[in-house]
Amino acid sequence: MGKLRLKKHLAALPKEDVIRLVLDLYDANKEAKMYLETYLTPDYSVALEKYKKIIRDEFFPARGFSDKPSFATCRKAISDFKKLKADAISLGDLMLYYIELGCEYTMTFGDMWEQYYTTLETNFDKALKHICEYGLEEHFRQRIKSMLNSTDCGWGFSDTLWDMYYEHFGYQD
Repeated sequence: MGKLRLKKHLAALPKEDVIRLVLDLYDANKEAKMYLETYLTPDYSVALEKYKKIIRDEFFPARGFSDKPSFATCRKAISDFKKLKADAISLGDLMLYYIELGCEYTMTFGDMWEQYYTTLETNFDKALKHICEYGLEEHFRQRIKSMLNSTDCGWGFSDTLWDMYYEHFGYQD
């Protein structure tokens, strides 16, 4: 079913049936529940912390050791948070958090495999594009520089991140 068909069907329903449908959806699906709660009270801090925890657990689980963090899980967390229609700063925060943990992980456990670095570089570029698109450079500049200054590891990873930083933010500092 497409959106147009759904819209027509919902428009034909009595108001009480639409309310009942939304309440059933709220009860049936955790993501729908979070979306509706965020819609009614647009405070993204609770959702942001939930998704940060998902990402943190991929790199640094509360128990044990993560020998191979799931980038798919991290990307899904960011995608799910984005679906909540989060504000640009909160989304940028989560996107950067992902990269920060990836850098912290490699600085803690040593050099990683090439695809690890490539994936983080790709996602760092996405974060920088988001930050620049919404004019948030000054909000995130020091945080990014702090991360980059504390990351020095193999495969030219640090150099690539700095190159991306300068490409998006320029050389002023």
